[in-house]
Amino acid sequence: MRRSTVEHPFGTIKQSMNQGAFLMRGLEKIRAECSLTALAYNIRRAITLIGVPGMIRAINDKS
Repeated sequence: MRRSTVEHPFGTIKQSMNQGAFLMRGLEKIRAECSLTALAYNIRRAITLIGVPGMIRAINDKS
């Protein structure tokens, strides 16, 4: 169960976001690249789930 839950984000990142291998060298740069990729995936997923108006509302409520 856990394996199938975790596999989906990695498959999506590798295939639809064309992020098969790291482009940078060095641990700090790879961490930054991985963090940006995860952020992009999470924003894309949130837009899919609640839509752009919901995202705008959520951002405005936090401010």
